Amino acid sequence: MTTGPLAGLRIVDLTTVIMGPMATSLLGDLGAEVVKVEAPSGDINRRMGRALSPDQSELSLNLNRNKRSVVLDLKADAGREALFDLVRGADAFVTNLRPGSLARVGITSRRLLDLNPELVFVTAQGYASDSDQADAPAYDDIVQAASGFAGLSLHVDGAEGGEPAFAPYVAGDKIIALYIVIGLLAGIRQRGATGRGGEVEVPMVDTLMSFNLVENLAGLTALDQPGEFGWARTTAGRRALYRTADAWITVLPYTDRNWKDFFGLIGREDLADDARFATLSSRTTHMVELIDIIAPSIARRTAAAWLADCAEHDVPAALIKDPAEVVSDEYAWNSGVLKMADHPAVGAYRRMTTPIRFDGTVPDPGHPAPPLR
Repeated sequence: MTTGPLAGLRIVDLTTVIMGPMATSLLGDLGAEVVKVEAPSGDINRRMGRALSPDQSELSLNLNRNKRSVVLDLKADAGREALFDLVRGADAFVTNLRPGSLARVGITSRRLLDLNPELVFVTAQGYASDSDQADAPAYDDIVQAASGFAGLSLHVDGAEGGEPAFAPYVAGDKIIALYIVIGLLAGIRQRGATGRGGEVEVPMVDTLMSFNLVENLAGLTALDQPGEFGWARTTAGRRALYRTADAWITVLPYTDRNWKDFFGLIGREDLADDARFATLSSRTTHMVELIDIIAPSIARRTAAAWLADCAEHDVPAALIKDPAEVVSDEYAWNSGVLKMADHPAVGAYRRMTTPIRFDGTVPDPGHPAPPLR
């Protein structure tokens, strides 16, 4: 029996690769009972990266945490019937397989909702189901490209050669995984109000488009007051990254008071009265110039000196950490983002948790990734 805020929620997980499994692992972290349905060959994430055991990769240890696994051949009658039995007793069904591939083995939202009218059927395919690309293949690189995410670098001041660039991580997969969780929980809430299940669709390209436009649509929002695409603060070259005498830091004064105090720290009190930098709006517009003015001053002192001064004046600042060093970061371990665990087939490993606290506690069922069986 699981514990946590989602205890008692039963989810059938027919997802693969990273996006879908990440979403369902988060639900499992929060206490949901997640049954991962895999083909006889197993989820491809079991083979992504270095193999730590015959059916566990470096990625699968965390992507499949807090789940149970059942192997079903959905091309066979017995496998489909077993899936249907699971669906009859489930609260939600989650898949990121393409609609066409599901339909070919007789799995559709209508079929599953006929079996269980209270089921919340969640699908996350590449494009919207009512588009002419509804069954087109889509992975993270495709979604970053088609949504405009990879093209954001074309709007960065000083971008070398004006070339598009992918985020150096599977940004689309991880962002969309969160939307899957949001959509599923909203569907469960709606069922509680209506007594009926239904379909929840999270198109990957649509989701990342919407995510991109939160701040970047700003200048193109009002039709009668045209501006430019993008948000100057975040498209200002390297943004607020500064090289000190011995390390990289970020300093991000935000309020007018923050900026006045910071201008005093760099010995440029006059900038507080400069029309380019006197208000939030003007600073955002002239962020590139402001960074160029600030950088030489920060370069003259050590990171520790700057961080101490900024802390004293309540100016937001931080050391730029190498992400490879975060796995040894004292804060990450003390806060519970990472925990040591033991896997029957792998041994000791670093296990991630979902860093959402309820009454001061991080829910943590702590079940290791299941073997393929």
